[in-house]
Amino acid sequence: MSDKFTVIREVATSVWTFSRPFARYGLVPVGGRSTAVKLSNGGVWVLASTPLNPETRQKLDELGPVQYIISADAVHHLFLGEFKTAYPTAKLIAPAAAVERADKSLTFDGVWGRDAPDTKYGFEDDIEACYFSGFKNKDVAFFHAASGTMIEADLLFNLPCTEQYSKTNSSGAIPFFGSIGPSSWLHQKLSSSMGEDKAAMRRDVKTVANWNFTRIIPCHGDVIETGGKQAWLEAYKEYMDPA
Repeated sequence: MSDKFTVIREVATSVWTFSRPFARYGLVPVGGRSTAVKLSNGGVWVLASTPLNPETRQKLDELGPVQYIISADAVHHLFLGEFKTAYPTAKLIAPAAAVERADKSLTFDGVWGRDAPDTKYGFEDDIEACYFSGFKNKDVAFFHAASGTMIEADLLFNLPCTEQYSKTNSSGAIPFFGSIGPSSWLHQKLSSSMGEDKAAMRRDVKTVANWNFTRIIPCHGDVIETGGKQAWLEAYKEYMDPA
């Protein structure tokens, strides 16, 4: 079924986003977003976090053969099955926490949290990955060096989700709060509370901080086009301090 609400755009060379409305518990607008990267080998890597509607599939097919279908954390697994059905030869890779919750008929080609930490999946010439073992949702952050872009799911929010609601009659604003950005006290409190292993969080937050990115593509909220590194440091400043 066609989806008139999906916003598809090229945010940087070889990087495309698929943004659409999504409300947590049906009430809180946080937006949803998939992200596709055209790799240097001509294939496509996609963080699959929204439905594979005809518009999304058409754009992915234009970009090239889908080689990797990625789940970024424990809760972004709902659409893996439809992506895998459409692209059966693509490698399906997810954190262990997502595998445990996902459709049991799916076979995964890589599992962060089970595989050896130095495991390579084949996309590393273009995209680096950092698995946050100490984060509650077991997120993975990704870095596309060619475009200076960091891609993630629940590690960082940039609400309201204006773009994701831009084809609806809603502003995408959260009632009472309005905005929850990386520099807000609420986001910093959330970042702290989601860290279950502080030592592991310090390690992985600093790994991401050492990446040379300016842009952050979150699953929830607007893309941070510039100043992404500073946004990350503000959201996770607690973990940048010495233990």
